[in-house]
Amino acid sequence: MDLVAVLVITLSPTCLFTVQKSEVTTDMFRGTSAITLDSKNRITIPTKYREELFADCQGKMVCTVDIQHPCLLLYPLPEWEEIELKLCNLSSMNPQERLLQQVILGNASDCEMDKNGRLLINGPLRQHASLEKNVMLVGQLKKFEIWHDTAWQAQMQQGISKIQSGEIELTDRLLDLSL
Repeated sequence: MDLVAVLVITLSPTCLFTVQKSEVTTDMFRGTSAITLDSKNRITIPTKYREELFADCQGKMVCTVDIQHPCLLLYPLPEWEEIELKLCNLSSMNPQERLLQQVILGNASDCEMDKNGRLLINGPLRQHASLEKNVMLVGQLKKFEIWHDTAWQAQMQQGISKIQSGEIELTDRLLDLSL
């Protein structure tokens, strides 16, 4: 388990909220899980993540759109609170920054896992990611991505192809990465 800071947000006149840090241990999310969207528009978080999510955030999560891909981003509440703090520091008077706030925050939906690990995904979020019955839950360290299964497969094929063909430019950070 890694030690991370958890943010507690309270109201303040200047930024709508202030931050208080506390320490919580958390594992990183990794791997891909094939899951289903049930008839009530819920997904079930795999068992291997549930205990940690209930312990670290009482199953409280936030789901929003990914602005670069046709998928959703699902954050444990403490991780989401860090994102909110960053968004709060953007200027609502700057059109680009306000647009980002509108898209990310305007689509953010509180989700709470029930005792069976199920989360409701609302209609606008499902529409953004074109979610149907077959869904992929992809661990991305501190968050999950939620993809339509065929969109995920296409993303993986495209990514691997670009890497193998040398189509992507390797940054210094990527050149230093040793796997």
